[in-house]
Amino acid sequence: MGGSKNKTPAQKEKSQKKDAESKKSKKSEKSNATKTDLSVIIDETKAIKYINEAKVITVQDLSRQTEVKISEANSFLQKLLKKGIVERIGGFSGHHLYKSVSGK
Repeated sequence: MGGSKNKTPAQKEKSQKKDAESKKSKKSEKSNATKTDLSVIIDETKAIKYINEAKVITVQDLSRQTEVKISEANSFLQKLLKKGIVERIGGFSGHHLYKSVSGK
């Protein structure tokens, strides 16, 4: 029935200019946004207090209690594991359970 409507040359030119301007603005927005390396420092006193009071420690619980990302909490627990402050008592596939060696 109805086919696509052909645009006039003026309309085609107008739409091309609009597309070019939008592409330029997207590129300039991307170049202005620089990636920054965010570093979150865990509050060690808060973390050690939680570790000593808890019966069992998981990365997720430590992350929630210290209000940091799970990856940061995991690296902190790994550091404590190497120092011998905590020991791994169970878990599997990255979801390990830890307990304090010096605690209760």
